[in-house]
Amino acid sequence: MLTPVNPTDLRIALFSGNYNGVRDGANQALNRLVGYLLRQGVKVRIYSPTVDNPAFPPTGDMVPVPSVPIPARSEYRLSLGLPQRVRRDIAQFAPNIVHISSPDVAAHRAVSWARAHDLPAVASVHTRFETYLTYYHLELFEPMLRAGLRRLYQRCDAILAPAESTAAVLRAQRMNDNIHIWSRGVDREQFNPGRRDMEWRRSLGIADNELAVAFLGRLVLEKGLDVFAAVIKELSDRGIAHRALVIGEGPARATFEQQMPSGVFVGHQVGEDLGRALASADVFLNPSVTEAFGNVTLEAMASALPVVAAVATGATSLVRDGQTGTLVEPGDVTAFADALEAYARDPKLRKRHGEAGLAYAKTQDWDEINASVLRVYESVLRRRRR
Repeated sequence: MLTPVNPTDLRIALFSGNYNGVRDGANQALNRLVGYLLRQGVKVRIYSPTVDNPAFPPTGDMVPVPSVPIPARSEYRLSLGLPQRVRRDIAQFAPNIVHISSPDVAAHRAVSWARAHDLPAVASVHTRFETYLTYYHLELFEPMLRAGLRRLYQRCDAILAPAESTAAVLRAQRMNDNIHIWSRGVDREQFNPGRRDMEWRRSLGIADNELAVAFLGRLVLEKGLDVFAAVIKELSDRGIAHRALVIGEGPARATFEQQMPSGVFVGHQVGEDLGRALASADVFLNPSVTEAFGNVTLEAMASALPVVAAVATGATSLVRDGQTGTLVEPGDVTAFADALEAYARDPKLRKRHGEAGLAYAKTQDWDEINASVLRVYESVLRRRRR
């Protein structure tokens, strides 16, 4: 009989493509995970590209790996591998589990290092990278990218997917047979309906009788900005009183503003200001199909907003169609507008779906969710010992 694994015996080498350079859902989830692991007595060391002005201080000890800016997306960096300096640091840290969170060059090298040292490797999936190519007219390379992902993930002992819908896609793509769910929690102190501030939204020129349709996230093409803008135009054509409330920054902002001249752009928000901005909307519209998990969708639900979202991996495990929001086929502008019009015309429906979403969000506790990762670590280590 194998001796149970004690968390204090675990030493995790975590490889991230962007641990704290940009404040996005994936990075914040990784930092929360590391914070939880450290509180349990787990030893963690992070290996990641670094930037001169990170979005927030890193949780845990971080070792920089060489990298270059990604063309046209310089806020993100691409690792160049693991030079001897980094390999010596890894050997000195002496991990017993390798965890990769981005399928970059460093991740491939890290998995090879783990296999060479007979150590288990775990991969967490945070976004559907293969879906990005369509937005940059690079669809031709999707089979090649998917084959590279399959080669990487099949060499891992387990995969952590943020939702069952994403896990189903990974199974269908034959990425790995051992897939576990590492969901996402929500900070209910930051995101809650009590943050709603009608005076604040009035100061932005949003009338009380206008349906404030929120967008939250990086302003980049792969978030479905073209669909969002087309839906807002459709609402205008129908004569529905509304305003788009855009929360976030990014390289596509100028184009997005041109597409929605009546939109209210409040830029990047953090902390209580972010909670206030989201809760002050009336409905959340998320047309994206690229997320592995809709962090912003869960934050909207915690703010008691009904959600109108595309039928995609980032939403189908969160939104209950007809209960907490409305699910729409990707890119169907008319159906998106129909759903928003229904909420505009029926405040009671809006309130009912928002309250149901809030009830679900209250069940998503970060510590319980991160404990599932600890169990996977222990499982792969026991299997490797056998």
